[in-house]
Amino acid sequence: MTISHHHSADEVAATARQDVRTRQILDAAATVMQRHGSQAASMKSIADEAQVSVGLIYRYYENKEALVRAVILDVLDQMNYQIPLALEPVEDPVRRVAAAFTAYAEVVRDNRKAVLLTYRETGNLNQESQDLVKNLELQTGQFMLRAVQGAIESGFFRHNLNPRPYSYNLLLIAHSWALKYWYFSERMSFEEFVSVQLSIVLHGALKPEFHPDYPDLLTEEP
Repeated sequence: MTISHHHSADEVAATARQDVRTRQILDAAATVMQRHGSQAASMKSIADEAQVSVGLIYRYYENKEALVRAVILDVLDQMNYQIPLALEPVEDPVRRVAAAFTAYAEVVRDNRKAVLLTYRETGNLNQESQDLVKNLELQTGQFMLRAVQGAIESGFFRHNLNPRPYSYNLLLIAHSWALKYWYFSERMSFEEFVSVQLSIVLHGALKPEFHPDYPDLLTEEP
């Protein structure tokens, strides 16, 4: 029993070390590739940024394309984890939309360089990887779509609101914190960005009779 316990502890420790190293490598890759592009970025420059050896990177990723793919998929994995976690305690249909948007935007904020890399490099991946990225993006979008559909079906949002383009527009707005960071960051904090954007989109979807119920979400006049 003691030996089994030690093996289990060793495996847990090894996994933790791997997670730390993987995070170092992925963050460094996003930084270097966003700065120089994946073609110009060398494994050596990524290793230097991560403060690890080139050999260690190759232990985890067989080539640069595998590393680019890992950076992109890591962001999508975080969304698949963080968004349902944020939605779990929320029952109010309108606040579920707000919670989904906020969680999505927070992942974008925390992975801004990786999000930019996603836009720049997805088209350079092989077809199998491109299809995987697209499918995972659609999967992450389902959380927002279901939240919007719930607000429509429960009678809070306009019945003629098309949930698919509306929910996808919310995701694009969240992406704009990364894509137009130079503009928004000079004019407002991230929290203000989320508040303002939510207010704008909710004004157009929420039925007028429910506006007085959400003064904290409807902070901006349309």
